[in-house]
Amino acid sequence: MSAKPKTTEPKLPVLKGQDAEDAVLEYLKRMNRPFGAVDVSANLKGAVPKTATQKILVALADKGEIVQKTYGKTTFFVANQANLEDMPAEKLAALEAEHKALEEENKALAAEVRTATTELAKLRNTPTDAELSVELQRTIGAVEKARARLQPLRSGAPLVTADELTQLDTEWARWRTEWVRRRKIFLTFWQMVTDALTPQEADELAEELGIEHDTLEHVAIERGPLCVPAGVQVLGKRRR
Repeated sequence: MSAKPKTTEPKLPVLKGQDAEDAVLEYLKRMNRPFGAVDVSANLKGAVPKTATQKILVALADKGEIVQKTYGKTTFFVANQANLEDMPAEKLAALEAEHKALEEENKALAAEVRTATTELAKLRNTPTDAELSVELQRTIGAVEKARARLQPLRSGAPLVTADELTQLDTEWARWRTEWVRRRKIFLTFWQMVTDALTPQEADELAEELGIEHDTLEHVAIERGPLCVPAGVQVLGKRRR
């Protein structure tokens, strides 16, 4: 993969003499804030070299075009405020009116942006036609499956006989007893193995060995009506 060519800004021609001086003075007047020679040269994109900029600034200060201020070892230059054009009251009022109008326009645009952002969020959360079609087909399939399961009930056919319920009760009691026995053996063995371990170490060991403890579904079944003491409930009949 070839490297992308670096984009470089076009280099401005170097100004000399009066052109350089005019450029420096015009920049300070336009910005009307203190700058050092390095900043002025950098902001002019190198059109006036740093050394020349320093000499021009000193010369302009000697002429009174700009003011030179020294703070410690740092020297700043700023346009001479006495030489700047006074702002007529009419022009100032017009600028203030323009500023106010722009502020109002900005508020209106900000409100439009908020409205558009809200609408965009709604559109992004709305399923597409393709997604709706998939969901519709899934729902239709679920309805058809449910109707097929209800069909025996509607036709009056018996679902489970008494003998089948008794067989289910017997199988359930048998395999649950076996499960309880095996769980008790595991818990006893696991207590012996992890007795000297911290809870965190025990969890790490269980994860390393791939041991899966009872899930919330298992706990719910154990606490549910299927696991009440024998004689209180069977699958087919519940004592009220």
